[in-house]
Amino acid sequence: MHPVETRFFAPQAWVNGAWAFDVLLTVDATGHWSAIAPGATPDQRAGAHCLAGPVLPGVVNAHSHAFQRAIAGLTEQRSPARSANTAASRDDFWSWRERMYAAALRISPAQLEHIAALLYTELLAGGYTQVCEFHYLHNAALGSPPASALDMSMALVRAAQRVGMGLTLLPTLYMRSGFGATGLRPDQQRFASTPASLCRLVDDLQTQTQDMAHVNLGVAVHSLRAADSPAIAELAQFAHDRGLPVHIHIAEQEQEINDCIAHTGQRPVQWLLEHAPVNARWNLVHATHTTAQELAGVAHSGASTVICPSTEANLGDGVFDFSTYCALGGRWSVGSDSHVTRGWTEELRLLEYSQRLMHKKRNVAAHCGPGTSSAANLLEAALNGGLAATALPLGGLQIGQRADFQVLDDQASNLLGVPRECVLDALVFSSPGAEPKAIYVAGQAVTHHVHAEVASAFAQTMGALWTS
Repeated sequence: MHPVETRFFAPQAWVNGAWAFDVLLTVDATGHWSAIAPGATPDQRAGAHCLAGPVLPGVVNAHSHAFQRAIAGLTEQRSPARSANTAASRDDFWSWRERMYAAALRISPAQLEHIAALLYTELLAGGYTQVCEFHYLHNAALGSPPASALDMSMALVRAAQRVGMGLTLLPTLYMRSGFGATGLRPDQQRFASTPASLCRLVDDLQTQTQDMAHVNLGVAVHSLRAADSPAIAELAQFAHDRGLPVHIHIAEQEQEINDCIAHTGQRPVQWLLEHAPVNARWNLVHATHTTAQELAGVAHSGASTVICPSTEANLGDGVFDFSTYCALGGRWSVGSDSHVTRGWTEELRLLEYSQRLMHKKRNVAAHCGPGTSSAANLLEAALNGGLAATALPLGGLQIGQRADFQVLDDQASNLLGVPRECVLDALVFSSPGAEPKAIYVAGQAVTHHVHAEVASAFAQTMGALWTS
């Protein structure tokens, strides 16, 4: 906590969905905004810390698998043919998953901490200040010393605490290999959990982290193919009783849609809305292959979607029906998922560009919100969705919200000479950009440059994973 309130002066800051100027920002002793005053006079801002660039809120990264940072760039070569009858190799989500498992099955708690420490530093540099970690590496690696689910989870907590990243940890239910299966395959045993084991893990984690800053808990269901209806209901009831956010992968792949229909007679989102207590605490990750009726149901329920444009593009998933969902008033957040990119501006740019390619129109998001700027509407929606993803007050520069913010480098080449009203547009749609000058979490500056020891530990981990 801050011993006393802290005051900052920003020549330009993003307040209530628009740029405000000469803004005096006050952080209370708990690290939350207590006053925001545009048009501050020189006398009013006397003694305040002057921020040397435009100020934007920190953004929530609503979907992360930290361990997958270890395969970024390592899955971009043609897969071998799967059988003698295959004329040419097929690269898709399922072939990528086989490569991902090669890392998932080997990473130790110490290695996970090293990977996450580098990743979380990179995410800070990308303007994220809180990350939702969809975590299912619960058990020991194959052939490694015993490790508990608590060991694996605390590796992520330690990494976040070390670098100053806010963390919403989401222990994940994973019980079966697919629709109709009775259990997991041998190469999935590391992910094994039950509602009871997750409830115990959440209790243990709450005890372990109760005195740690900026750490909170939620729960996740890996997917409908990975858990049955009674288990989902049991975990959902636990989350309801504890007031926890719930996340679930859904409708990411067309094969998943077909399998769900074959085993349940319904599409995944349709099934979920009819059989689970979906409400404003639920976050539906991807929801790529959805009908307009399903999207209307999600919007009506109050749930949010979590869109991960860079991963969805990298995996060839497909394109989310953003225009329809926005017209329905749907809530959404953004995540970097497999971390092939690690900045929120690129995620929002890819989201907008995918819509332009689909609809052959420009400024699609500019017609999907209250503002006239695509970047402004995208950022405001992502901030609003971050509240649902984390169940924390992370909605931007508003009184009562946590004082997370980033100070932009207005001398970076993509912002140089840009009129001040267009700074956000240029930040999102003129690339490449520069890292922020500074990142603050709860009003405290955090380092967003990779320390030598963090880089060294990551490099050693990569060597152990991929050269042994």
